[in-house]
Amino acid sequence: MTTSSLTATASPVLASPLVSTQWLCDHLGSDVLIVLDATVLSIAGFDAKPTWLSGLDAYLIDGHIPGALFADLLESFSDADKPYGFARPSAAQFAAAATALGITNSTTVVVYDNALGQWAARLWWLFRAFGYDRVAVLDGGLTKWNLDERPVETGYVEPAHSDGPFVASERPDLWVDKAYVESVVEGRTDARLVCALPTAEFAGTAGPRSRLGHIPGSVNVTAGRLADRTSHVLLRGEALRDAFDAVVDETLPERRIVLYCGAGIAAAADALALVLLGETNVAVYDGSLNEWVADPSAPVVSVGSAAAPSL
Repeated sequence: MTTSSLTATASPVLASPLVSTQWLCDHLGSDVLIVLDATVLSIAGFDAKPTWLSGLDAYLIDGHIPGALFADLLESFSDADKPYGFARPSAAQFAAAATALGITNSTTVVVYDNALGQWAARLWWLFRAFGYDRVAVLDGGLTKWNLDERPVETGYVEPAHSDGPFVASERPDLWVDKAYVESVVEGRTDARLVCALPTAEFAGTAGPRSRLGHIPGSVNVTAGRLADRTSHVLLRGEALRDAFDAVVDETLPERRIVLYCGAGIAAAADALALVLLGETNVAVYDGSLNEWVADPSAPVVSVGSAAAPSL
C-alpha cells in the first residue's frame, strides 16, 4: 500500500479502545481523525539509572505513521512542575495541549508508540480521565505497523488549525492519591492494589528507586508481559484474562482495582487491558512508587521482608 492510496473517509467510529493496523489504514486520511505518536525513549543517565528522553527525534528521523503528529508526554501532557515525573496535568494544561494539536471534542484520536504500548496507553488514559472517550490505542503500535509493511514518512507534521478548543471534563474517580492507597494498606478501604512493574522490581531485587519492592498487599501483573514480544500486539481472550486471574474477583464485581508502577505509565497499560476485559472500577495511582518510597514512613515489601503474590 502506498501513501497516495490513503484517501479521506467518513468520520471513523471506535468500537473499542484498541484498534488494529488494518482499521487505522482503512481510516487514515479522514478529516476528523488525528493520529498521535506518544513515544518516550529510555536512556541510561550518568548514574547508570534510566532517564527519559523525548521521542521527537525518533519520530522525525526514524519515521512515523503518515500524517501522525507528535505528542510530547514529557512536557505538554505532563505537569513538569510537580516533583514526580509524568505527573498528570491540570485540566487547563491538558486542554491546551490537545487544542494545540488540532484536537476538538469531535475528533477521533488514535495513539501509538514505538514501545510495548505503555506510552500510548498513558495518553489514552489521560484523555479518558479528562472526559473524552473517542480515543483508542493502536494495537502493536509502530512495531506492528512496520511488520505489516505499512507506509511511513519522516519529518515534522504541522498540526492543523483547530476548529475550536478542546474542552476537558475531569473524571476524578479514574485517579487515586497517596492517602487513598494508605487507606487500602491499612485496611480502611477495600480495593485491590496491582503493581505493573517487572517482576524483579516488584520483588525488590532490582530497580532505580531508593527503596526497592512494592506496596504491601499488592499483586504483580507486569505490563510488558501483556503483549507479544515480537509484534507488540496485546494478548486476547483467555490469555489476557488469565494474566489478571489474581486481580479480578467475580464475587466482588464492584471492588475497585488500583494500578501503580514507577510513575503511572506501565499502570496505564494494565488499565487498558482491564478496560478491554470489561472492568469499569479501575483507577491509577499517579504518584506511584516514585512518590510512595520518597516517604520513609510508607511501608515497602521486598522478597526478604514478606511473602507476596505475583503473576
